[in-house]
Amino acid sequence: MNNAQHQKRQQRLKEKVDTRIEQAQREQGIVIIFTGNGKGKTTAAMGTATRAVGHQKKVSVVQFIKGTWENGERNLLEQFGVPFYVMETGFTWETQDKSTDTVACLNTWQYALKLLNDPEYDLVILDEITYMITFNYLPLDEVISALSSRPAHQNVIITGRGCHRKLIELADTVTEMRPIKHAFDSGIKAQKGIDW
Repeated sequence: MNNAQHQKRQQRLKEKVDTRIEQAQREQGIVIIFTGNGKGKTTAAMGTATRAVGHQKKVSVVQFIKGTWENGERNLLEQFGVPFYVMETGFTWETQDKSTDTVACLNTWQYALKLLNDPEYDLVILDEITYMITFNYLPLDEVISALSSRPAHQNVIITGRGCHRKLIELADTVTEMRPIKHAFDSGIKAQKGIDW
């Protein structure tokens, strides 16, 4: 392809992109979902949190099933005023006590509700909340109601595998992480700074 052909193709592309930008002028908060069985859902959410903080946006993180174990995102973002609310029972497959996990989930959800009603927050991350809905620790209808009635400018990120179809329908942006290869499957240990 010569330069003239390349320039013509790029001009057509630019016109399409410019048209789409011109048509997308509504301003409002959105719901983003990172789901799927692949690695990177929380990482994508925390990358967005970092971006928001870099633009002086007010961000908060609610983590379900993460427990008290250290994670690099929290170590960094708390230094910039991002509060983390963590369901401290940890991974539900380790506790194996549905009643205790349900109580812990509902207590953590109370923090999320406060944030979803607080117009000062530009971004609220509900990390791994999909599991809470799947395991029936948290009523789906209550989550949908809270998302639907949040402040109009507020953005929310939901992460976790097996996201319920009703949440996917509600969301504005949905990305599915699909595993192709994972080091853990080859017996490579999870690494600090890479996996947490």
